[in-house]
Amino acid sequence: MSDIGDTMAPALVVIPTYNERDTLGGVIERLLVVLPALHVLVVDDASPDGTGELADDLAAADERVHVLHRAGKAGLGAAYVAGFRWGLARNYATIIEMDADGSHAPEDLPRLLAALAHADLVLGSRYVPGGRVVNWPRRRELLSRGGNLYSRLALGVRIADITSGFRAYRASVLEKLPLDDIASQGYCFQIDLAWRTVRSGFTVSEVPITFTERELGESKMSGDIVREAVLQVGRWGLRRRREQLAALLRR
Repeated sequence: MSDIGDTMAPALVVIPTYNERDTLGGVIERLLVVLPALHVLVVDDASPDGTGELADDLAAADERVHVLHRAGKAGLGAAYVAGFRWGLARNYATIIEMDADGSHAPEDLPRLLAALAHADLVLGSRYVPGGRVVNWPRRRELLSRGGNLYSRLALGVRIADITSGFRAYRASVLEKLPLDDIASQGYCFQIDLAWRTVRSGFTVSEVPITFTERELGESKMSGDIVREAVLQVGRWGLRRRREQLAALLRR
């Protein structure tokens, strides 16, 4: 499968970490077996469990692995933006988002990259035909499906899994988006980036993935993250409606 990686090279996988020591090494090992041409950037927010030190060891052993240390836990969105800027400054043509906990299968990544040949952003989707979730509590799945439905209705986008954190961007998309204006986190960060991509006129595609609930470590999902998403998406939806009304009045 390395030929897919070669045709899309240079490609960078950005992996934010906070207390992911138990899973990070296995995820990176699988990535580099599936697509040997990839580079990986670990963005660690001063994990107290030693994840940053492990990442440094992995980088010392393999020139394809890089580490960006940050001073403290500042949120998923800020970590990704820092990783995007690092990748753009080094002229990577493709930048990929992926979790460190094993929920995103590296073996699905070649299909995301193949789909990027005909799109600007490709989402690994749990909710298109062929996608599925494994070992997720029913409550979490309902929360996820409900969040996606709410976002589709509020924002008017035809994306089945707009909250997906497994995605591949063409660098030209991230170069155009106003990364300095993005302050959202968690679910909301993923919704924000996908919606901005659509509004900027880029093409978004989805490919099915299998999402597997983490077996080690603790989920970063919290009530604050859910509340942020509900409020922000509601605000964006109202702004969209105002824009639509203003356009009608100008006719």
